Amino acid sequence: MAVVVNEVRRGLYLDSVALMRYSRTIAAMDGVVDAALMMGTPANKEIMADARLLDKEGEATGGGDLVICIRADNAGTAEAALERAIRLLDKSDLGSHNQATWHPRSLRSALEFAPDSKLALISVPGWFAAAEARKAIRHGLHVMIFSDNVDILEEAELKQQAKNLGRLVMGPDCGTAIINGVPLAFANAVPRGDIGIVGASGTGIQEVSCLLARSGRGISHAIGVGGRDLDERVGGISTLMAVDALDTDAQTKHIIIISKPPPPSVANMMMEKIASSDKEFTVCFLGVGELLLPDNARLATTLKQAAEAALGYDEVSPTFDPLSGVEPVPKNRKRVRGLFSGGTLCAEAQVVFRAAGEDIASNAPIEGTPTITEANDVHCLLDLGDDQYTQGKPHPMIDPSVRDDAIIQALNEKGVGVVLLDLVIGFGVHEDPAGHLATLLARARTGENPGLIVSVTGTDADPQDRAAQIRTLEACGIHVAPSNADAAAMAVSTIRTKC
Repeated sequence: MAVVVNEVRRGLYLDSVALMRYSRTIAAMDGVVDAALMMGTPANKEIMADARLLDKEGEATGGGDLVICIRADNAGTAEAALERAIRLLDKSDLGSHNQATWHPRSLRSALEFAPDSKLALISVPGWFAAAEARKAIRHGLHVMIFSDNVDILEEAELKQQAKNLGRLVMGPDCGTAIINGVPLAFANAVPRGDIGIVGASGTGIQEVSCLLARSGRGISHAIGVGGRDLDERVGGISTLMAVDALDTDAQTKHIIIISKPPPPSVANMMMEKIASSDKEFTVCFLGVGELLLPDNARLATTLKQAAEAALGYDEVSPTFDPLSGVEPVPKNRKRVRGLFSGGTLCAEAQVVFRAAGEDIASNAPIEGTPTITEANDVHCLLDLGDDQYTQGKPHPMIDPSVRDDAIIQALNEKGVGVVLLDLVIGFGVHEDPAGHLATLLARARTGENPGLIVSVTGTDADPQDRAAQIRTLEACGIHVAPSNADAAAMAVSTIRTKC
């Protein structure tokens, strides 16, 4: 019978990314069934309870407490795992005040340490994120909220308060920004330039900025606003402010806006804002139908097209042939399984498949795409970074092993001829996702598995080096496309190629 042990660290906070990594380390120990190191918020306690990881001590925690949860085969293994978790926490040096390692425990102490700060990046449990953001705004700071699970009405109120004070709120659930050349959260090493980006999503900004960089152009600023900013309840407050900021920025010559289609009332405000500007715009509303644009704006239906439009319609991958190197797939293997770590990359792939007339389904559908049911006998494109897959687990961009089981299942699924993947490199993500995938395939792949098609979002200047990642993938016999849209087009071409 499995044994559950908990230990609570009262009033101790660690970033969720670090806690997820520690959790994976402990869960990988022999004899450990499951493990979690999480803050004791109501949402997290529900996750831990559902995973059968809480005992009475853990149940009594508050949102500001850190909970160590272990479920193991026996008491000895559970205690050994608990001791290792404690050692990992102790190595964090949270109590050190050495200038090189000291971590401020409050916004006030952080400002005392760095009084000239202009922006606060908030990555605390969503339960506390809005309150911390309000403190930052009152101290005169712009805010980037990496945290998710913030109520949308609270988001709207927070953004209105910030606007009244002349402060910009990026997020909640904002994964990417590049401000004055400084990458924040999940971002890439791209040069400075004259193209500004406003994006509701993280991977959309990353894909476009990297395509531009690889074409020799640079970014003035990339401003993430969070996936719900263009919701009618929020009204595009941050998006409109971001456009204003780029419009008045002398360095910015062209502005790209990336989002899923907003409701008509918000779209109309966006078009009025664009029309009032003297600058050129590219609007990429993934999955949009018809859209009446001002004369100074052009429509892009994919992220690739958005980059090309900003480049004056120069192709970002002019030599790419989606049929190059493609091998025919058997007639009984004509389905594609897309397993994406980036939600916007999943959305772009849906646009490509639908434009090609292919029937698809998704757990994160764009307008017009059906949701996945057990009855779907179509191409399935999954966003594995969606909340349903990441509750209590790291995002697959941080820990690619989160999607290992899905990849193995797709490799062995009858009827699947192509497995379509994205790899996102850069700052804040896994140090070698291509190496991890190569190791997985060496263990799991047989001669009868479907082919793999992958795109790599990133640049050669990123810590992982895009060129090196591609070499690792190609050495495994994986087809690597120059962009996510190209990878989707290649997948369509593959399943249409006759034996």
